Amino acid sequence: MKNKIAGIRLNHWLAAILLAVMALIAFVNVLSRYIFHFSFAATEEITINLFVWMTVVGIGIAFERGGHLGMVTFFNLFPRKLQKASVLVYSFLTAALFLVLNGFMIQAIYDEITLFQAQSASLGIPVWIYYAGLPLLSVFVFQGIYRDARTKLSPRHGSEGESD
Repeated sequence: MKNKIAGIRLNHWLAAILLAVMALIAFVNVLSRYIFHFSFAATEEITINLFVWMTVVGIGIAFERGGHLGMVTFFNLFPRKLQKASVLVYSFLTAALFLVLNGFMIQAIYDEITLFQAQSASLGIPVWIYYAGLPLLSVFVFQGIYRDARTKLSPRHGSEGESD
């Protein structure tokens, strides 16, 4: 694949980095609380937003692995042509859902930049920067939806008797 780094895809690296940064921030905050009896207020703000970003990347990874919720029992009972049709339908609906979600987030970002100009409570960072993670990282969601559909629609998938 094009975006492989040392055998692992970019979305896997990004999820791991976001998780490591969150763990490091939480660890430093716990140490500062017990050693200096002082808590950094900004750590909660950063950790929550990194968690949201990591979740979006993780959604893409879950789609790619076929780990999303589904009615596998019914799906496996369908004939191959109906399985292909259902893969196309749920892939389209899922992509449409994320397009709508991105539309609302882009509107919220626009509103934050032009109208509200809100700042985060702890760090004073413009709120739209936190919001921007969802539409930007949704690229990984669309990529995961595409890879899942491609895998399930491949001729090999149905002939080997696999069931995800």
